[in-house]
Amino acid sequence: MKKQHTTASGEDYLETILILQKKLGMVRSVDIARHMDVSKPSVCHAVAILRDDGFLTMDADNFLHLTETGLEIARSIYERHCFFKEQLIAAGVDPRTAENEACMMEHGISTKFFTLLRDNLKSKGHQ
Repeated sequence: MKKQHTTASGEDYLETILILQKKLGMVRSVDIARHMDVSKPSVCHAVAILRDDGFLTMDADNFLHLTETGLEIARSIYERHCFFKEQLIAAGVDPRTAENEACMMEHGISTKFFTLLRDNLKSKGHQ
């Protein structure tokens, strides 16, 4: 593995693979393209980078599998996404806008400050 971190775009792909694995079981590039509404060549390019950097593997049937590192990143991003989306909806933001805003927020906060914010809200009885 070459890297221990990835870009926001790479994180979105890893998160999407995690979501699709939960939904479909097995994931191919075409599933990602449909889910993210991006072109298959864009997915192939991103998958190649993520594979080369050690975040995922592709088996002989072209199914994608997250590595331990890829899974860790995907779970972290997905947790942040769900947290921010829930907080925004609780604050009165409509769900579609909350979804879009959460996508931006999940990448812009460090692990340290996300954990601090999440734990602080939990200790005050908020989700």
